Amino acid sequence: MTIDLTIIWAFIIVAAVFIYVVLDGFDLGIGILFRSFAVGQDRDTAMNSIAPVWDGNETWLVLGGGGLLAAFPLAYGLILSALYAPIIAMLLALVFRGVAFEFRWRDPAHQGYWDLAFSGGSLLAAVSQGVVLGALLQGVAVEGRAYAGGWWDWLTPFSLLTGVSVAIAYALLGSTWLVMKTEGRLQQQARTMAWWLGGATLAAIVAVSVATPFLNAAYFDNWMRWPTILAVAPVPVLVALASVAFARRLRAGHERAPFLLTLAIFFLCFVGLGISVFPYVVPGAVTIWAAATDRSSQIFMLWGVGLVLPIILVYTAWAYWVFRGKVGAHGYHA
Repeated sequence: MTIDLTIIWAFIIVAAVFIYVVLDGFDLGIGILFRSFAVGQDRDTAMNSIAPVWDGNETWLVLGGGGLLAAFPLAYGLILSALYAPIIAMLLALVFRGVAFEFRWRDPAHQGYWDLAFSGGSLLAAVSQGVVLGALLQGVAVEGRAYAGGWWDWLTPFSLLTGVSVAIAYALLGSTWLVMKTEGRLQQQARTMAWWLGGATLAAIVAVSVATPFLNAAYFDNWMRWPTILAVAPVPVLVALASVAFARRLRAGHERAPFLLTLAIFFLCFVGLGISVFPYVVPGAVTIWAAATDRSSQIFMLWGVGLVLPIILVYTAWAYWVFRGKVGAHGYHA
């Protein structure tokens, strides 16, 4: 029996993107909320909570983007051509954010400016990622093997909705991370933020979920037609249950459960996106098989990923294990 390597590569890329979203999502979320924290100890503590891991988190973005180029070059070319502006905006925002992260400690005389750059870069990166998602979901104009749309096709009310929704969801992830990693006043502020952001995130999920099936007839069939509705119905039900559990655990004063339940909600949303778009890599235009490179290239690259991916996973797990405790203004507690 021949193994379908295209499916395997699609899974690898989706997994890399998901891991990036949940890992870099919470530090982008902290950046989005950063200006609301008191200058001094609270901001230093929030920054220290992500200092040991934020660089490594972006490894998964490189893996996802590089894997898309290598395994699905046609899709990479079409997506980059259609979404050049928001992708460049995201990359520039990540650069500003990274520079600000380092320089706020080394240039205390201008720390306020670096804090603004860190917060602004985080917000722009989050919104840009959401706009890219929305623009892909609404479809890309393709003729033959080339992008046939215009410069501003990506900018629509739906892509702006997904952009704002992703920023809100990242802020929720960041607030629950601080609930788990900090103590005292900052933790209480993060808990209050998480309560309101949880409601806003649920509203954003509902808004995007209601709008998505009407973007494309295939989406509508995947979600609304009988009998496929029986297979997909558990996803919104599980999102609702996870949301109720989140609210209860947060109100009860739990520290880890709100963050883990937020991750569960993110995962369920990813499953929902997969149900909507499969088997397309460029929704409505190009399937994963049409965009895939040849089988020999897939095999060659799979050997490389098979060697490198376990190392990345072990290092990531080890880093989070070492820095698993509470954090203060001067770093992690011994």
